[in-house]
Amino acid sequence: MIKTSLIAAGFAFALLGAGNAADKPELNVYTYDSFTSEWGPGPQVKTAFEAICDCTLKFTTAGDGAALLARVQLEGSNGKADVVLGLDTNLTARATATGLFAPLSRAPVKLDLPVVWDDPVFLPYDWGYFAFVYDNTKLTEVPTSFESLAAAPAALKIVIEDPRSSTPGLGLLMWVKAAYGDRAPEIWAGLQPHILTVTKGWSEAYGMFLNGEADMVLSYTTSPAYHRIAESDASKSAAVFDEGHYMQVEVAGKLKAAPQPELADRFLAFMLSPEFQSLIPATNWMYPAVMPEAGLPEGFDAPLDPAKALLFSASDAAAKRDSALDEWLTALSK
Repeated sequence: MIKTSLIAAGFAFALLGAGNAADKPELNVYTYDSFTSEWGPGPQVKTAFEAICDCTLKFTTAGDGAALLARVQLEGSNGKADVVLGLDTNLTARATATGLFAPLSRAPVKLDLPVVWDDPVFLPYDWGYFAFVYDNTKLTEVPTSFESLAAAPAALKIVIEDPRSSTPGLGLLMWVKAAYGDRAPEIWAGLQPHILTVTKGWSEAYGMFLNGEADMVLSYTTSPAYHRIAESDASKSAAVFDEGHYMQVEVAGKLKAAPQPELADRFLAFMLSPEFQSLIPATNWMYPAVMPEAGLPEGFDAPLDPAKALLFSASDAAAKRDSALDEWLTALSK
């Protein structure tokens, strides 16, 4: 009898606990794959935000930033997401034009960006520069520009990401366009023989590079910091190009149809807090939008000279995207 009563009491307690968990609201954040990986910021962000929000934070992944926007557009006003985290300035004009994103409820705190930020819809959480990463123990003749990469021996192979699904891939199109303008088709024609393959997203491309399938991979100037800090491996370097490097500013925004709009606003505010921002350098391997008091971790290189930064405005990037994509597709089809 006592045993039966204990079982009944335990069952009732379990139901009560389940009920309390179910009573917590759920905030659904759409983001890219690497953000939620075990080495990415996602797990620590989830723990930290749930400790203050009395809610459940759910991450839903959909590839890279361009794939995120495509999913949001497909779902329209019937989507389940509250926040989208992982677009960048090459996509924000298109994202705003969908009419699916809500304006910010408050002005951002002071940001530590090399550019002025005045977007009324999206908040930045990190930034960096695109670059080709290589193994410095294997590649000795390192290209110093797109032109020298095109002129390299045919055996030198690179892996890049698809601009239709990947923010780094789209960033590469903008990089070539910003550096060479009308000469972009000529540059792509020279690069085409060196492109081993085009992957859907960054994770697949970087994995191929690490497996030794290509000499260089499109990534970031900060990527080698991961290997130095997390793996004590100094064999990875970023090639510095004479024409400069295209900048990426990653952003998040709230959807108009967000099931949890107040929680979404709280998350966006938390995103610029010291707790969130201090995670960025050694988990997302980018520069934080708000520099932590402790600064950057040892082994994390200082940003490039801003004079070498290339960046289109959001509206210019949107206007140039289709022609740049056509130039890329034409070159790769030959």
